[in-house]
Amino acid sequence: MNSTTNPLKKKKATIFAIVFWLFIWQIASMCLGSDILLVSPIKVVKCLGELIVTSDFWRAVGFSFVRIIAGFLIALILGILFATISYDIKPIREFIELPLSVIKVTPVASFIILVLIWIPSKNLSVFISFLMAFPVFYTNVFKGLSTVDDKMKAMADVFRLPLSGRIRYIYIPGVIPFFKAACSLALSFSWKAGIAAEIIGLPRGSMGERLYEAKIYLNTDRMFAWTVTIIVISVVFEKIVAFAINKAMDRLEGR
Repeated sequence: MNSTTNPLKKKKATIFAIVFWLFIWQIASMCLGSDILLVSPIKVVKCLGELIVTSDFWRAVGFSFVRIIAGFLIALILGILFATISYDIKPIREFIELPLSVIKVTPVASFIILVLIWIPSKNLSVFISFLMAFPVFYTNVFKGLSTVDDKMKAMADVFRLPLSGRIRYIYIPGVIPFFKAACSLALSFSWKAGIAAEIIGLPRGSMGERLYEAKIYLNTDRMFAWTVTIIVISVVFEKIVAFAINKAMDRLEGR
């Protein structure tokens, strides 16, 4: 009963929160009385509806999506790889920690401006998305590996469990909660940093370029419409990734 009721209550609460904040947004827009300062949600939805039916909209979405997700996936692969190597080899861990610390404290805008010297603007979002997501994957996967129970590892030694068995039954279950958290956080960072890179680098045909153009020409409704698009794509892809991880875990556990 509780397992059915709780998700239902959560869904109702989410819908109520969305409706509440849309209402506040609408009231604030009406009070200001200026679409340039704050456009109403109704006009944003109307503008989004006009954009969605154009091929230019989908080309811009595809351009940014492919590059940002490419950076995210490269960070995922290399983050897991380097975290695993660092877990086994301490000198490698110490070697990686310094650049990771620099990446964490350096403003994204500084990286974007510096990297623009070496990388064409059309590929800038790939590198920046990777740069922001890599420390998240590395740190979380390393923490997951570090929390694996020593007794489980000792038992695997006693029973001479092969490496594939150790990975499947000991390391993956220990790392998965950290990995799921890393995916959620890294996706958020990748989209924020990737779009920021496009706004500064202005690669032709990107969502960042469309946002910048909307700001220059004071098309607030279009600016909000593109922002909503970015948020929706990010959230939907995050749900897809979480679903894929859960399915993979179910298969590993033989459900």
